[in-house]
Amino acid sequence: MSKGRHYAAHAAAFRADLGSAVPKDLVRDWHRREPARHFAVAVRQFALLGLVTWALVRATHPAIWVPLAVVQGFTVFNFTVLLHEVVHHAVFAGRRPFLERLLGYAYAIPSGISASQFTRWHLDHHAELGSSEDDPKRRHLSPKINARWLKFLYCTPALFPIYFRAARRESANYGEDLRRTIAGERRVTIAAHLLVLASLAWFFGWGAAARAYGVPVFLVFPVAFTLNRLGQHYSIDPKDPAGWTTLMRGHWFWDLAFLNSNYHLEHHYFPGVPFYRLPEVQKALTPYYERKGLPWRSYGQLLRGWFIENRAPHTNWG
Repeated sequence: MSKGRHYAAHAAAFRADLGSAVPKDLVRDWHRREPARHFAVAVRQFALLGLVTWALVRATHPAIWVPLAVVQGFTVFNFTVLLHEVVHHAVFAGRRPFLERLLGYAYAIPSGISASQFTRWHLDHHAELGSSEDDPKRRHLSPKINARWLKFLYCTPALFPIYFRAARRESANYGEDLRRTIAGERRVTIAAHLLVLASLAWFFGWGAAARAYGVPVFLVFPVAFTLNRLGQHYSIDPKDPAGWTTLMRGHWFWDLAFLNSNYHLEHHYFPGVPFYRLPEVQKALTPYYERKGLPWRSYGQLLRGWFIENRAPHTNWG
């Protein structure tokens, strides 16, 4: 099958089935963008980043700074969620290429990634969902050995070489201009992170730098990344495109912790729906899920299946 057509070819019947279950006017309403709602969340995330950094610099008691470091790590991760909104043109009512490009840079830098790499990688993932070869996330990032020790590495600083190795392998297939752009963006993000770390150490000492940067980025971020990824495409029904994404039951805590990116099945059904409307989509589609017999999952269930039962990724976990 030619690259770029995997999901479309396998999901035509599923799309027709889903379309008959949802009124068209409701779908149009879901796709309505409200920039003010997006930027309210974005401002909150940048404010959290600044305020928690200040608190971590000042606090030295573990009972205070450890929970704050967890918040900081999830905050850094969630800039990838905001970048994800830009990728799907879910911020503005119409296309705004220049502003979207600026936002892409603003959201990519805190999480240390290339906006262009993320955009190409993620759109290819959507186009090739279900393919073990052409979906870049599945081919390069999912563990190829179903072993607990390897799965655990994704929850540690080892995630960074694992991720960038995967990105480098996939980007080898890109054109020269895109590869050059990605390389330049990576240099900028790395320089920005080194500047932040050096500034924290210079002005406040290495202890403050470890609390405000080292622990959140290198210890908490990998856990947030791995947990979020568990709720995407690891527990699935490979035989049915409607179940190629894990159905996660909405919960106020995870909605806040992951900025609604835990509604990943709904996102793949309707990629252009802004993140703040995804809970509405899940509520409306619940009868469809029940009719299809899709199993509801929680992060506790997924952690048990992943680490204790040692389930393989992209398989039916029962």
